[in-house]
Amino acid sequence: MALRVFNIFKHLDWLMLLPVVLLSILGLSELYSMDVGQSGRLFEKQLTVLLLGLVMVAVVIWLDYYFWYSFGVYFYFLSLLLLAIVLLFGSTINNTKGWFEFGFGNFQPVELAKVSLIIILARYFSKANPVRQPFRTLCLSALLALGPIILVMFQPDLGSAAILGSIWLLLLILAGWPRKFVIILASIAIFTSVFSWPLLAAYQKDRIVGVFLNRSGSLTSNYNVNQAIIAVGSGQSLGRGLGYGSQSQLRFLPEAKNDFIFAVIAEELGFLGVMAVISCFVLIFWRIIANLPKIKDNFGIFFLLGFGVLIFLQMFINIGMNLGLLPVVGITLPFLSYGGSSLSVNLLLFGIAQSIIARSKLKNY
Repeated sequence: MALRVFNIFKHLDWLMLLPVVLLSILGLSELYSMDVGQSGRLFEKQLTVLLLGLVMVAVVIWLDYYFWYSFGVYFYFLSLLLLAIVLLFGSTINNTKGWFEFGFGNFQPVELAKVSLIIILARYFSKANPVRQPFRTLCLSALLALGPIILVMFQPDLGSAAILGSIWLLLLILAGWPRKFVIILASIAIFTSVFSWPLLAAYQKDRIVGVFLNRSGSLTSNYNVNQAIIAVGSGQSLGRGLGYGSQSQLRFLPEAKNDFIFAVIAEELGFLGVMAVISCFVLIFWRIIANLPKIKDNFGIFFLLGFGVLIFLQMFINIGMNLGLLPVVGITLPFLSYGGSSLSVNLLLFGIAQSIIARSKLKNY
């Protein structure tokens, strides 16, 4: 038993572990610098979640990843149930009714829904035949994705809904769905997006329009983005130094601890810090791609793809928000932003990915 556990941990992808650890430490460092002179609660809470999360990662790595295949359906319906309950009894934060409040912190069910959707889609696509049965594959996989997407839109949390929809679409494409159908589906999606404009709330419209007016300051909703752009620009090459960013330390930048932590890093650590962050994410993506040929079962392949897609989407959208290139939709930066739900889920996904990689290596020996 002990020898088997040793062999599993021996075959982990340590090059994938390294950037996750570095990003987590950097996120903690930034939270500590923003928390100096304040309550100190942000740093303590995030550190606690990280330490517990690392224990969870070890347990998940030890657990055979086919546990998630076997219980994926139950996990999926549990996440749907939680998304429904939060609409009835959840707390509203920033116009979104998507949190359960407890004495020790908040829990956001949509983060759990991201994991369950990746698992259930990986399970489905591992057995589907999108080339011979394109319409069946589209309908059944879309049905799985629509459940959490619709419930999340009722909160409303359009950013998370877009993430869930993109996970489904990209996995559908990566599964080998015919290109001609992809073009048709993309056209329908664009058409639907345009005609759904009247259904958006006023603040959501302001955020989208603000992408094109972010320099003018003509919209009050642009304040966050304008302050983020100032922070990014003022960092220059080497930054102002950890704890010396005026935008975050003087509280000019709202939500600096989560949505706009990239801007804080850019201001305090400069272009060098930004490149270090991006390099860490590139290393994670590279290790995912490098391990794909070694995995012999389709469920493991699609799970790794789903993990990579989620991390990429969150990174891309968050950095785009911080640079004023995309609307502010409340998407966190993986392993860096403050938030127990987000960090726990990303660590859970990372642990399952490492379990898949380690066991695939063991089978090849």
